Amino acid sequence: YTSIKPLGDRVLVKIKETEEKTEGGILLPTTAQSKPQGGEVVAIGEGKTIGKTKLECSVKTGAQVIYSKYAGTELEFNGSNHLILKEDDIVGILETDDIKDLKPLNDRVYIKVAEAEEKTAGGLLLTESSKEKPSIGTVIAVGPGTLDEEGNRKPLSVAPGNTVLYSKYAGNDFKGNDGTSYIALRASDVMAVLS
Repeated sequence: YTSIKPLGDRVLVKIKETEEKTEGGILLPTTAQSKPQGGEVVAIGEGKTIGKTKLECSVKTGAQVIYSKYAGTELEFNGSNHLILKEDDIVGILETDDIKDLKPLNDRVYIKVAEAEEKTAGGLLLTESSKEKPSIGTVIAVGPGTLDEEGNRKPLSVAPGNTVLYSKYAGNDFKGNDGTSYIALRASDVMAVLS
């Protein structure tokens, strides 16, 4: 095949190659290579129709995107791995090399994860495995919201700066260049705003 034309609100993404070496130059076995969740949009469908409103894809070709871990269908095209997925499976757009600058799409919320407790109340040091994964964090950025039947955006009920409680097993986890933990999840996985 010489070209692939995604249909509807589907997007073709060229998968970013996985790092095969650590920064120190150690060769990683394939099991230790983290599965890439990012790539470059190479083709987009014509969008979707909601009610009477025709909506274009909110991503453009050439955009660097991060997508949901288990989204889409992988295929090999022009000698490299691609993924064809629904636009809604794209978590956000990366405008820089650092994941902290992720711009969420649709109903996605991007959260900086609060640090886990290192000690118990009695002062015992906790091991990595016994640290409870925190489900509290600070909202860094929010998507523009979902679309209603008329094609209007419904803004999300959380805003940047909010401290939120979110569902523990939701979303996609990321590590920033400085080691900070982030998570991108749907607004519906945010359970409460804490103040």
